[in-house]
Amino acid sequence: MGFKIKGAFRRNRKYVIIILIMWVVLAVVFCAPLSYGIANSRNENGIFDIIQLMVSTGQGFKDIFSIFMAMIGTQIYWQTVGYFSIFYLAIVMIGVMKSVPKHEYSDIEHGSSDWAENGEQYKVLNSKEGILLAEKNYLPVDKRGNVNVLVVGRFRFW
Repeated sequence: MGFKIKGAFRRNRKYVIIILIMWVVLAVVFCAPLSYGIANSRNENGIFDIIQLMVSTGQGFKDIFSIFMAMIGTQIYWQTVGYFSIFYLAIVMIGVMKSVPKHEYSDIEHGSSDWAENGEQYKVLNSKEGILLAEKNYLPVDKRGNVNVLVVGRFRFW
């Protein structure tokens, strides 16, 4: 299970700064007009009016930064940012869960010796001499049994 968490962190660490910048931008651009709309959406009877919410939010998008400066000190703005942050974190966590490696050998080159740990490949291979298979991995020619090697690729002579 630990390889899944490490793999998800390894795949997503380059996106952490982008995710944080997007959160800040959306908190200013989206939450300020929305909190302005919420603050102005009560009619004279104190009943919440969805039409007034949409109209006030649309007016808030016309002049985002002055609305942001007016709303930053209010409790409504910080509640909106809190709810938005929970929603944003849930979406980010879904994205991280989608990028979790499926198994322990994800992103390991096929045909390399990276799958072997602590020299277990040397039970079959040799580290010093024989037919070269990979860096520091040789197939010994004095071994009993099948030592056939399939070469894939081409040779160029000129």
